[in-house]
Amino acid sequence: MARVLEADTQAFMGKLKEELKKIETISPPSWAAIVRTGPGKQRPPAEKDWWHARAASILRTVYLRGPVGVSKLRTKYGAKANMGMAPERFVRASGNIIRKILQQLEKAELIKQASIKNHKGRVTTNKGQSMLDKLAIELKKTAPKPDVTPKVAPKAEPVKEAPKAKEAPKAEPAKEKPAPAKPEAVKK
Repeated sequence: MARVLEADTQAFMGKLKEELKKIETISPPSWAAIVRTGPGKQRPPAEKDWWHARAASILRTVYLRGPVGVSKLRTKYGAKANMGMAPERFVRASGNIIRKILQQLEKAELIKQASIKNHKGRVTTNKGQSMLDKLAIELKKTAPKPDVTPKVAPKAEPVKEAPKAKEAPKAEPAKEKPAPAKPEAVKK
């Protein structure tokens, strides 16, 4: 499980989606192109391969959280529904889509139904676990390795003063004009 958690999630889900496309039992039904994924959505998914992306996400969730049932997955993939002028409220995702994907994953022998400590649901099989672990290891090998060498700050060189630019000659302040002389009073 640790390997799957250590892998970059987006890259891992992309690789897993491509692997699931190769399995012939996992394919979208004819109605998948026009269906919404739940009552909280107003349009069908824009991606052409959304079925495989959802299947990859469900497989990863079953691996990490198993045993998991349809009810928990409906809550995980739910969304807020637009209620017009009323406040939005949370609605669960379509159970039919999740159920069909779980059935296809079971047919591909990647998951199975099990009961663990009074919890019933789907868990990954050994085949499913090995597939996920191999993908995580493969991604870890191809991922760029972080630079772990300690970075030492270079020695600071003494700051040299930049040569001063020649200052433009300052304009001399305008000389005040003497106030006009007051005419002398005429003596009588």
